Amino acid sequence: MSPSYTIYLGTFIQLARTSPSVQKPRLSVHTGALWVNNASGKIAGFDWNVPIDDDEVVANFIREKGWIVVPEGAATEPGGDGDAAQQTASIVKSGRNGFFFPGFIDTHIHAPQYPNTGLFGSTTLLEWLEKYTFPTESSYGIRDDEMPPEKAYSVYNRVISRTLAHGTTTASYFATIHVPATNLLADLCYQRGQRAFIGRVCMDKPGFCPEFYKDESVEQSISRTRETVEHILKIDPKGTLVSPIVTPRFALSCTSAALSGLGKLARSYDPPLRIQTHVSETRSEVNLVKEHFPQCKGYTHVYDDHGLLTSRTILAHGIHLTRDERQLIHDRKAKIAHCPTSNSALGSGICPVRTHLNEGLIVGLGTDVSGGYSPSILEVARQACLVSRLITSQASECEPLTWEEALYLATRGGAAVVDMADQIGGFEEGMFWDVQLIDLGRLIDEDAGTDNSSSDAGNVDIFGWESWEEKIEKWMWTGDDRNVKKVWVNGRLVHQR
Repeated sequence: MSPSYTIYLGTFIQLARTSPSVQKPRLSVHTGALWVNNASGKIAGFDWNVPIDDDEVVANFIREKGWIVVPEGAATEPGGDGDAAQQTASIVKSGRNGFFFPGFIDTHIHAPQYPNTGLFGSTTLLEWLEKYTFPTESSYGIRDDEMPPEKAYSVYNRVISRTLAHGTTTASYFATIHVPATNLLADLCYQRGQRAFIGRVCMDKPGFCPEFYKDESVEQSISRTRETVEHILKIDPKGTLVSPIVTPRFALSCTSAALSGLGKLARSYDPPLRIQTHVSETRSEVNLVKEHFPQCKGYTHVYDDHGLLTSRTILAHGIHLTRDERQLIHDRKAKIAHCPTSNSALGSGICPVRTHLNEGLIVGLGTDVSGGYSPSILEVARQACLVSRLITSQASECEPLTWEEALYLATRGGAAVVDMADQIGGFEEGMFWDVQLIDLGRLIDEDAGTDNSSSDAGNVDIFGWESWEEKIEKWMWTGDDRNVKKVWVNGRLVHQR
């Protein structure tokens, strides 16, 4: 049996909880002890006054708690749940130049597109869908297959491994129209320990969806979505790790009847199911939506008119929203997944995130793989800052995102987008231990006179005189997966470098 608790000693860095429309996020740095109940995977307490470099004081602290220390991962005999003296604990230390940081939350990623990462050429969104996306996604199974193809196993295992390695503890995944392959993605996320929202993609509109890759009818689109929902609820009834999410691809891919049916399906569960889709990614797409849904006031209104715009709806992109649409999203408490790497790669436009935040919209970050070229939310955070600076140069009244704000969107913001603001994204008591251990490597002067060109410590160079704020800023701009040493989800170690 595993130890009852894990005690984490070291430096803990997060973005303090705030409302970005009212106050700029600020870095919160604490050094001390934090402990996690391994049965629940939740933070049970913390003490920032524990001097972690004093072994005797740490030992006394542990004795006062009534814990018996055992090696990390050791098997122990069960103890009495109500007797603190029977509780065992293991210890994890961050190290001198390491720190614990909340896991990243990818609010928008297409798992089956992972093999196409980096392939977008000079195409625009709709051309890219036809050339790369639809052919790739269609290969994940013939619709009547009972078993997913071998390809699905290899791709889905790889995308889970790669995102975990980059510190992504939670991902909102679009899958394909195939039930077996989509169910497989849910199974793998559950087995591998990644928190995930899994959506079978719905697309039934003749003339827009390719004949080789679409639902055959409205009824099939809804019934097969229900199959996947029920499968996920069966493997994880409480939604502790994996949850279903209703996924109309976007307005143009679905008939009006399918959109209404999916909205009704989401409302038929208690609590209502989460919903994810795309909105206002390109101007040409916006114009096409006007042609296909002339009865609706705007793109966002299409979803609202069909019962799909709720407080549990994630809208990817939102680049070209009108003021009325932004107000509607705010009124419905829907959320935005900002995907700057994809927006730049496909030439979709620059999302006015500062405007969204100032108007009180809730925003997180998404890799949008494979429109986005990287599975790293840290890279997305960098690009969010850069594109914000570009749009600021065109509109002087706008203020660019700071790196602290970008990291806020990557953690706290993402948690709010997936409707888990009180459960993940920070170090408050009662939150799930969804965390990454970051190591910035040795100090430069410790390696004086040596050649570190082949070192696996990453690109972050620390000289020793930097403050923690400066270290984090360097990591934000130059860090990568080599700095991610361990990742936990629900208190379970799911990745180790």
